[in-house]
Formats: sequence, C-alpha cells, structure tokens
Amino acid sequence: MGDHLLKFVSRDPEPPHKRPADARVQDFNEIRDPFSVPAASSQAGRCSQCGVPFCQSGCPLRNNIPDWLQAAAEGRAREAYELSEATNPMPEVCGRICPQDRLCEAACVIEQSGHGAVTIGAVEKHLTDRAWREGWVKPVSVGPASGFNVAIIGAGPAGLAAAERMCARGHAVTIYDRHDRIGGLLIYGIPNFKLEKHIVERRAQRLIDAGVTFELNADIGGETTFDDVRARHDAVLIAVGVYDPRTLRVPGVGSQGVVKAMNFLTAANRDGLGDERAPDAPHAEGKRVIVIGGGDTAMDCVRTSVRQGAVSTTCLYRRDRANMPGSAHEVAAAEEEGVRFEWLASPKAVLTRGDEVSGLRAARMRLGPPDASGRQAPEETPGGGFDLEADLIITALGFDPEDPPTMFDAPVLELTPRGTLAVTPFGRPAGFEIGAGMTSIDGVFAAGDVARGASLVVWALRDGLEAADQIDDWLAARAQSQAEAVSA
Repeated sequence: MGDHLLKFVSRDPEPPHKRPADARVQDFNEIRDPFSVPAASSQAGRCSQCGVPFCQSGCPLRNNIPDWLQAAAEGRAREAYELSEATNPMPEVCGRICPQDRLCEAACVIEQSGHGAVTIGAVEKHLTDRAWREGWVKPVSVGPASGFNVAIIGAGPAGLAAAERMCARGHAVTIYDRHDRIGGLLIYGIPNFKLEKHIVERRAQRLIDAGVTFELNADIGGETTFDDVRARHDAVLIAVGVYDPRTLRVPGVGSQGVVKAMNFLTAANRDGLGDERAPDAPHAEGKRVIVIGGGDTAMDCVRTSVRQGAVSTTCLYRRDRANMPGSAHEVAAAEEEGVRFEWLASPKAVLTRGDEVSGLRAARMRLGPPDASGRQAPEETPGGGFDLEADLIITALGFDPEDPPTMFDAPVLELTPRGTLAVTPFGRPAGFEIGAGMTSIDGVFAAGDVARGASLVVWALRDGLEAADQIDDWLAARAQSQAEAVSA
C-alpha cells in the first residue's frame, strides 16, 4: 500500500471550506467551496482501507468506497470517478445531498475509532464535478435493441435511475411526469444551496441524448388513462414518490399564511429557475417565519426563509436535538445562518388577526417512554404553554403516498397498511433485500418512495436500479414463454 494512504492518524478531517454565514445567506449558491485536487487527494488518503469496509455496507448503493478513495489518494482521479459511477447513477447528487453523517461516514471505521470520518461525500462530489469538467462522463450506455418498450411514471431519482439501466438493456423508455421539468424532487423540492439545478438538468439531457422520451405535464389517470399507458408499453414502472403532506391538526390551521413545505419550496425553486412568480406564491421576505418539523425538509424551509429575507426564522420541533431526524450538518448550518430552534415544543393553535396569521401557540414537551417505533414519545408538560409571533407558518411534517389507485383510477392496485404500493420480491435472488418489485398488476412495477415510504434520494436510486433489473428479467421470461408457445 502506497505512502499516500492510512493517514488518518497524522491528518485531520478537513471538509471543503464553508463560506461565512453572513455571506452565504445573501444568495442561493452552494455553501461550500469546491475541493482543490490536492485537498481531495489528501482527504481520500485518510482512508484506513480496512478489510471489512463498513462504509460500503452503510451505503444503500453499496458503492466501492475504499477502492475509489485509494485511487483518488494516489492521483488516479479518472479511475476513481469510474469506480464511483459504476455503482451510482448520480454520484455528484449523492455527494451533495446524502446524509453521509448517518450513512457511509457514520459507518466509517476511523470515525468509530475517534479519528473522524473520511470526508467521503465531499470527495465523491469532487470526483464527479471534475469528471464533467474534464469530459470523463460518458454517454449513457445503450444496449442492442430488445424490441420492448417500457413506461416510467415519474421523472424523479428512482425513475431516472431505472431509465438509465433499462437503456443499457436495450429497452425503449418513455418517462411520463406531471411537472414541466425533469427531476421531480431534485428540481422542485431541494434548494439550490444544496443542489444547483444545472446538475440535474445535465443528467436529464444525458438520458435525452440516449433516446429516452419524456412526456411532461402528463396527467396520468386524467387526460391520459393508466390503461392507455399500459396498452402502449410492454411494462410499466410507477416511481411517483410521495407528495401528500401530513396535515397539522390544530385550530386556525386554515388561516391565510399557513402553507405546506412543498408549496413553499416549489415556489422558491421556481424563482431560482426564472419562472414568473404566481401572485399567491408563498415568500418569506419581511416576515416572521415559523417552520414546524424536524426533518431535512424543515431545514430546507428555514434556510430558504433566511435567504428570502425573513425578519426572523424559528424552527419548532417536539423532540430534542438528539432525536431530530434531520441531518446534524443541516441543523448546524441553519443555526450558523441565524435560525432559532425551539426544542421540545409542539403547536397547539394558530393565532390569527382577522383571516391572517399573527402567531403560534405552543406547548412545552418532555420525552417519555419509547413508543412503538422505539423512540421516546413526546409528552406535554403541564403549564408550559407559550406564544410566538408569526406572519408565515410552514408545516414540514413529512409526506405520505397520494393513493395511487385513486390517482391513476386503477383500483386493482393494492396498497400496504402504510398506504404505499404493495410489491413482491419478483425475480430476485434468494435472500436479496426487497426494495421494489411487481405490484398487484402483472407487468406493473413500483420503485422508490411510492413503494418504500418517504425516504432518501440514495434509496430511490437503488430501488430504481433494482426495479429495472426486475423488469428486464420479467420481459425476458415473457419473451421466452411466448417463444415456447409459438414453437409448441
């Protein structure tokens, strides 16, 4: 092993430089400067190259992390990129928005030993950004034409990942999406300071160049029926994500000035894309903002509010900091940018002046015994009520599926008790983890959050890849069965 490796004892973890908070809140640009080539190689060289790479098992895509860290440390950047993209259809996206502190970096052996994790995500982002600059990113591999045509409903990460793999199998692919742009959550749900939109757009263009057809503004279940889509294609993959926001159930919630997180973020992203702002689009400028929730969506909302010029921004969360589901890095960045956190606080009522929001009444909470999920359940503290002033209240309480049988007018689609599409482990090797599969309709598959439940982009990518493999197996089996029937 070369002199460039095993430097975790003598070399501290150093992520890319973070721009000062007072400067970065003035724009929607990414908050960290790019790694220099020497810095990326130096940080990659901290990898311990352990015999059992827990970082790899901590990654949903099972990326070959130690291999590409070694190549990066030794100056073989192109090889490192190729190793990275061999298992990940969007490494520069994952390098930016994956919660590495809960996945690969949390599992890093040297993190567990107290030396601080390798900056895996930052190196991954650096390698792919450099690959785009240097022209190392190859066109999508397109296999010999199979004669099959596959429909994908949803142009988010699961659908895009599945499309790329199905191109490699030689299948013609058509992607239908309700929005006017390709990318789904990556375009409209994630702010630019975490994921600039040109990064998604160039991935989309790569699929267009490979021959993937996109039908945008497609109302499946409405103007275009689900049966129409099935009739046009040999197989269908549903990858629509989960977009039904959980509802805040307190008095006054219907007042003007209470908005859902995705409506707020979509409006902000449309501003960034140069779209004309709708008259009723929510905006935080000059307002006292309260965001209710503790996940990454809540962090996106508070940090967007600051950048839009909110007078004050407060995040209200019913558990404590240690039990917050959002990324610790995101919480820290929000605090640096001036966001105030009210921990162990739960909304009780929206206060109004006429029809408009004037504030929020909240209760102090404490953590009681664990609930069915194993987490300590929040309990209200008697006499701990308090009021906060607000002009805009954003609810970021998570998302549920939108009831696909109703949305697509396809009542035969079966659901799980959680409301996700019921799928089977069709076509998987024995013991293979179930992530996506066939629905209750023959030839109709599901992938990503609509089958898994609200989760991470990296899981959607994995599910999309696995669903593509399943569809390929199913099509091959069907072709063989038809051939045998003809020969008989």
